[in-house]
Amino acid sequence: MRDPRLLESYLGKWTNSDDYVAALARRRTARRGREAKRRTQPESPRFGLSTLPYLALFAGLAVLTVAIAIAAFPGSQPEHKAPQLAAHEKGTAPRGWLQEAQREFHR
Repeated sequence: MRDPRLLESYLGKWTNSDDYVAALARRRTARRGREAKRRTQPESPRFGLSTLPYLALFAGLAVLTVAIAIAAFPGSQPEHKAPQLAAHEKGTAPRGWLQEAQREFHR
């Protein structure tokens, strides 16, 4: 397990960055040789975990779209009534109403 090539450079010190990087590369290559081979292709997708949630989301959005379209259809909205203006009436105010209103305002 203890390979002297992996632990020290030819000088015995880590003074040169090339020696350090080369030792790391050798160590990595040796570790990869000991490990089991990794899969290059993923597992086959499971319907319940991969496809079904997207189909449910798609169906929910479709139902929501149809519901909004039905609610927003102009035939289902009440018609706007024309604003009714108050009839203009001629009349008289009692004497002194302006002075009384000014007194009320300044209280």
